[in-house]
Amino acid sequence: MEAPMKYICFLVFLVFLGFSGFNRVDGAGECGKSSPDSEAWKLAPCASAAQDSTAAVSDKCCVQVKKLGQNPSCLCAVMLSNTAKMSGVKPEVAMTIPKRCNIADRPVGYKCGAYTLP
Repeated sequence: MEAPMKYICFLVFLVFLGFSGFNRVDGAGECGKSSPDSEAWKLAPCASAAQDSTAAVSDKCCVQVKKLGQNPSCLCAVMLSNTAKMSGVKPEVAMTIPKRCNIADRPVGYKCGAYTLP
């Protein structure tokens, strides 16, 4: 009786892995092969600027935002990611960072969920 139960559990595990594999396509996410949560770590220098609209935005922050801003959907996903939320990022403040960095080619007017990049 124990052997068939192990077999069934193993079979269920394989089915679960199969379904999870079908839901994920490499390179098809907002940030390519990387998840928005892992990309959010690159914006660590922006932590205080993403919580307080009067805080100074560091040069390191602006460099990272400019890189991510080349793909507006990725930038948006990062700013709204679980990692950003857990670190205290206020989306309405984070959306102002590209403008506060004076990034000339920022995606002005890009809709980011309930927010719009200024």
